[in-house]
Amino acid sequence: MFKILDRYIIKKFLGTYIFAIALILAITIMFDVNEKLDSFLKAPLKATIFDYFINFLPYFANQFSPLFTFIAVIFFTSKLADNSEIIAMLSTGMSFRRLLWPYMVSAAVIACATYLLSAYIIPPANVKRIEYTNTYVRNKRVDYGSNIQLQVAKGQIASMSRYDNTTKTGYKFSLEQFDGKKLVSRLTSQTIKWDTLHHWTVRDYMIRDFRDDREIITRGLRLDTVIPFEPRDFLIAKNDHETMTSPQLREYIERQRERGVANIKSFEIENHRRYAMTAAAFILTVIGMSLSSRKVKGGMGVNIGIGLVLSFSYILFMTVTSTFAVSGLTSPMVAMWIPNIIYALIAVILYYKASHQ
Repeated sequence: MFKILDRYIIKKFLGTYIFAIALILAITIMFDVNEKLDSFLKAPLKATIFDYFINFLPYFANQFSPLFTFIAVIFFTSKLADNSEIIAMLSTGMSFRRLLWPYMVSAAVIACATYLLSAYIIPPANVKRIEYTNTYVRNKRVDYGSNIQLQVAKGQIASMSRYDNTTKTGYKFSLEQFDGKKLVSRLTSQTIKWDTLHHWTVRDYMIRDFRDDREIITRGLRLDTVIPFEPRDFLIAKNDHETMTSPQLREYIERQRERGVANIKSFEIENHRRYAMTAAAFILTVIGMSLSSRKVKGGMGVNIGIGLVLSFSYILFMTVTSTFAVSGLTSPMVAMWIPNIIYALIAVILYYKASHQ
């Protein structure tokens, strides 16, 4: 299946990709240490190494995987073209399409690795990384909420005036049960405390049941109950979407939609971004290979320059379109796939030109 030439190109592609990642990560570590030196000195060395850097480096590398892919293709393909190796390959009767085959195999390896990392491996690691930064660098946890209201189940609306996550306690809580548009029961309490998954304890409570033309009132000091919601459903921090695996992310989005929660754009964007970043490996590989497969005046420096501009513009474009989803101008799926659609068209045009030269 793989000939010597295929193995040669795959080895060059993946080797350059790994080298580019290692080089950028080394530079990133220096800048990060310089920026957060005071925080690192306050934290235990073991936590800094194993909780922060071990988890930060894969996260950073995966975030910029399209950039590394593009740079790798541009760099080693330009070198092949500059040494007339590609001309020699095509002169044997090999088609441009056949030459692209080992590139796409390499892109598939990168795409699979990118998706597995972003969907299953990096999210659990991000829990430790974010906890470290919240503790020693800058606390971005959301520990308080006010005027909370959400649908916890079909026909059940919960609300509380304030919630303190440090004590796991909510104040002035109410739980209303509806049958269609008719209110059938209402529980109110001065405080409610979260214990474990869906387990809550209400104190100083009153339950009003409306049956036909009668109202039955029950009072008590303490009631242990199960209510299908938890603090993370309404206390949403900036980086929460980065700590969920893809199955957890999809489940969370679906659950929040059913509850009528509107503040889930970042979760929807993250869900579609993981797939879009995976597809980007193939698109940018075709663009990079098409651009750098021919000799140009000025050597491979011109190709590398063009590659850097295109790769950075892709990342910038994806960042800009994500703000469209946040503002409500487009759906998260459209926002994340617009860059891929546009760059896929660019890839088709460049591939056509390169294959017919």
